[in-house]
Amino acid sequence: MTIGSWRLKVQHRSGFEYAGPVSSSYNEARMWPRNEARQAVLDAKVDVWPPARTYQYEDYWGTVVTAFDVHAAHESLTVTASSTVETLPPGDRIPAGDSASWDDVARHADRWYELILPTRRTGLDGELGAVVADLRGRHATPQEAAMAVCDFVRAEVAYVPGSTGVQSDALHAWAQRSGVCQDISHLAVGMLRQMGLPARYVSGYLHPKPGAAIGESVVGQSHAWVEWWAGRWTSYDPTNGVPVGERHVVVGRGREYDDVPPLKGIYSGPRSTGQGVEVTITRLR
Repeated sequence: MTIGSWRLKVQHRSGFEYAGPVSSSYNEARMWPRNEARQAVLDAKVDVWPPARTYQYEDYWGTVVTAFDVHAAHESLTVTASSTVETLPPGDRIPAGDSASWDDVARHADRWYELILPTRRTGLDGELGAVVADLRGRHATPQEAAMAVCDFVRAEVAYVPGSTGVQSDALHAWAQRSGVCQDISHLAVGMLRQMGLPARYVSGYLHPKPGAAIGESVVGQSHAWVEWWAGRWTSYDPTNGVPVGERHVVVGRGREYDDVPPLKGIYSGPRSTGQGVEVTITRLR
């Protein structure tokens, strides 16, 4: 165990209810945390009800996908992902003096081309474009400008649970000056890309208590934050105004939410009457 690291147990239960029997469904779950430099997955599993054979693969963006089909008639579908992950304190933030220059970032634009283009959820309007131009002009390095974007978004857009749905976008959150972590991250990603910085939307989990007691299970969150390239990739949580560290668990990365939804699928049968989500996180040490 590394000094300062946390060990987190995450249980994420999600599923659908239907208005009547569904004859078949085809599904993908993105709930399996990643093994990478700043977190280690000690164990993980995904259980499905009704029972179904599952198989796993990494998608284009490197996220672990658990895919499965259900061909027995069912009126509900439940997916439960359980994992134990060791996480590290913040450590990937780039000091302002170590940032790549604007010219360096521009020279690498082709390498990260897909992560510079706007998407449906991250596109901006003229008002925000002017804000971005001003922020870039007032900061000497990409890293300083990126941090200014995160500070601006956090100051201007309030985090209000339930204020938007999964179909909302950056402009919606900007117009009402409120949103959830997905909206705040979409807005930050859109502004970073408008500035010329490659930026990624990150999906995962957040333990809500900085001083969490060991052994206490709490209601956690499916969470989102951002990463950008300023000589190397660095991450930040604009919703909470903190570097990404021991309370964060990475599941996947992409251009926006549509690349990393925790659960999606298609089915044959009557309409869905709702989706339930429950996340429980326990600090083990």
